[in-house]
Amino acid sequence: MGKLVEEFNGYREKMNDRIMETANTNIKRFFALDTTSYADGALDVKTKEMLGLVASMVLRCDDCIKYHLGKCFDAGVNIDEMNEIFMIANLVGGSIVIPHYRRAVEYWDELSSSPES
Repeated sequence: MGKLVEEFNGYREKMNDRIMETANTNIKRFFALDTTSYADGALDVKTKEMLGLVASMVLRCDDCIKYHLGKCFDAGVNIDEMNEIFMIANLVGGSIVIPHYRRAVEYWDELSSSPES
């Protein structure tokens, strides 16, 4: 696993654990809702993660983009699908998405070049 991916996943796990140490019921419910919303349903996991990635790019949340890139990778999204996801995000979000697009491509490249892929 590359440095970007390793650092992001490590920090996210560490801080989620820290948050859950003192989280109230509503925060715990929100985290659970976020997790269960991406489970298979009328839409499969892959589709939901692709939608999550587009929304994250349009909202310009780099942490969310990295998270959904990882989930898309795990769900088997290929480079052609990823390029279409990036196209839709830039179309919907406009040119302000381009800096996030650059970082998303860098992160995707690292995911795709890992020995586990």
